[in-house]
Amino acid sequence: MELSTRNLVLDADSAVDMQMHTTNSDGSWSPEQMVDYLKAEAFGMVAITDHDRVDQTAAIQQLAIEKGLPILVAAEFSANWRGHSVDVLCFGFDAENESLKAVATSVLIRQRENSRQVYDYLLKQGYQFDGETDALEGVLKRPSAGQPFALADLLTAQGLDAGAAWKMIQLGGMAFTTTPIAEVVEAVHGSGGICLIAHPGRGEFWPVFTPQLLDDIRSDVQLDGFEAYYPLHSPEQTMMFVEYAEKYDLLTSSGSDSHGRNRNPIKYPAKDSRKLLERLGVHVK
Repeated sequence: MELSTRNLVLDADSAVDMQMHTTNSDGSWSPEQMVDYLKAEAFGMVAITDHDRVDQTAAIQQLAIEKGLPILVAAEFSANWRGHSVDVLCFGFDAENESLKAVATSVLIRQRENSRQVYDYLLKQGYQFDGETDALEGVLKRPSAGQPFALADLLTAQGLDAGAAWKMIQLGGMAFTTTPIAEVVEAVHGSGGICLIAHPGRGEFWPVFTPQLLDDIRSDVQLDGFEAYYPLHSPEQTMMFVEYAEKYDLLTSSGSDSHGRNRNPIKYPAKDSRKLLERLGVHVK
C-alpha cells in the first residue's frame, strides 16, 4: 500500500488535525466530502480516525494520493478499562495485521448482536417500522459506531424527540461495543502502530484523566501518549497533559474530533504533535 505521508515534510505551523470521523463510522461527511473541505481550507496533513475501522485504510490512502492531501494511517478504537470507556487513537499500524483485523471484526459482530437485541425490544414495545427496505437490515449495514444512531433515527422518524428516542433504545439495552484496552494496545503495537488516549480530559461518558489516573492506566497498559490538544480541554488541562508527557517522554496529538457539519476540523500547528509525527516518519521543520 502506497502511503500518502511518505517522505512528508511539514512546517512547524502547518495546519494539522489528528482526529476526525466520516460516514465510515459515525460522521456526517463522506471521506470525499471531508477531504475536499480540508483541501479547500489548506490543511497540510490530517488523520481520519473512524471508529474501529481498519478495512478502509487502503481506500483512504488512495483518496489522499488522488486529492493531494497527506492522511495518516489511523483509527480510533472503542476500548474499556477498569469499567470505564476509554477511546484509543491509533496511528501508523499495518491494516493487514490479522490480530488488528480480528479486534475490529469482533466489535462489528458484537454491535450487530446488540442492535438486533434493541430492535427486538422496540418491536415488543409496539413500534412498527414499515418501509420499502427492511429497517433492521438498514441498521445492520451501518458501521458499528453508527448503529445506535440508526436505531434512534428509527424512533425520531416516528415522532419521538431525540432525547426520548435515546432513552428508549437504552431501555432496550443499547450499548456502544468496546474492547479491553490491553487487547487493543497489544494488537496495534503488534502491527507496528502507536496508541494514544483520545480526549483524556473530556469527561461525560469518559473518565477525566488526572496525573494519578494517567499513572494508573499506564501501570496496566503500555500507552504511547495522549491527545493533549482538544477543543473541550481547558487551558489548565492542556498544560497538565503537555507537562506530563514531557516528564515521561510520551507523545501528544491534537484533534478536533470533527464529525462533519456539527464540528468542523481545527487547524492545529504541526509542532504541537512534533514527536508523534516524527515517530510516524513525518518531518516537522
